[in-house]
Amino acid sequence: MPRVQYTDADVALMARMMRAEAEGEGQQGMLYVGNVIVNRALADCLDFQDVRNIRQVIFQVQGGNYSFEAVQKGNLFYNRARSVEKRLARKNLEFWRQHPAKYALWYFNPSGPCPPTWFGQPFAGQFKEHCYYEPAAGTCASVYR
Repeated sequence: MPRVQYTDADVALMARMMRAEAEGEGQQGMLYVGNVIVNRALADCLDFQDVRNIRQVIFQVQGGNYSFEAVQKGNLFYNRARSVEKRLARKNLEFWRQHPAKYALWYFNPSGPCPPTWFGQPFAGQFKEHCYYEPAAGTCASVYR
């Protein structure tokens, strides 16, 4: 049983986002970004109470901007999904989740070291240039299922 329900269109959309956000970090980095996407679809808390599927996660608007910068600015996001990224997206959707993004709902690429918190959420770990953050204890039980 998949972690979230999905269509082939969701796979292609998620694959495009994974590539746009983390192609420079290889397949492992793209899988971590995929973790965050799936976790947001599962989270029924914080900023993610109204997103229940992959399309809603990718195109979510917060504070007047898309949650993922690549939707607004990413040339790679608007390229066709390749088979390798589709395979990785399916892997995330079906079962794959690992530290540091196992429970992460956010990531970003700082200009320096990863801060210990980001908007009040604790640092979970780092992979290459991206820092991953999971919900503070007791704030989002649904992501830990």
